[in-house]
Amino acid sequence: MEQMIEWIKQPWPWYVAGPLIGLTVPVLLIIGNKSFGISSSLRHACAACIPAKIPFFQYDWKKETWNLMFVLGVFLGGVIASVFLSNPEAVVVAESTQQDLAQLGITDFRSLLPADIFSWSNLFTLKGLFFFVIGGFLVGFGTRYAGGCTSGHAIMGISNLQWPSMVATVFFMLGGFAMTHLILPYIMQFVGF
Repeated sequence: MEQMIEWIKQPWPWYVAGPLIGLTVPVLLIIGNKSFGISSSLRHACAACIPAKIPFFQYDWKKETWNLMFVLGVFLGGVIASVFLSNPEAVVVAESTQQDLAQLGITDFRSLLPADIFSWSNLFTLKGLFFFVIGGFLVGFGTRYAGGCTSGHAIMGISNLQWPSMVATVFFMLGGFAMTHLILPYIMQFVGF
């Protein structure tokens, strides 16, 4: 049992994690003709909790309870993994990536998110404004504008051979590359790294 827990704590190789994620799509389609995606769950939660007569939230959200349970499962799985199954070792980051990040002022690689940016002490600072508030808004806006999130388009949409999902995924990647190499260095200088 202890060996199994130690195995679970380690990063899973792509040939295990990839097929498990990929099999989610046909399982959802076969079991209930459902689409995989996370971003729509916020709409369902708002429709369930907001009694206002906002047209965007006027639909039968109860048909999408499975999606809310899926997101709850993702949240609980994350809590269990971080509290009981976390790997005490530092995150392995390639030496070249560490050097590139050090030039931007990021040097803490002890956890999945660099504490240089993502910490409670940064929450009410200029860094927090950019990375939490503005960044969160842009992710939400982009998800809504693209008609879905990366998981919905890249995993579900492409596997269903949907042309808009292919276009969205290409632009997700291009946007990520542009942000990483062209825009992020300037933001890091602006917020004080």
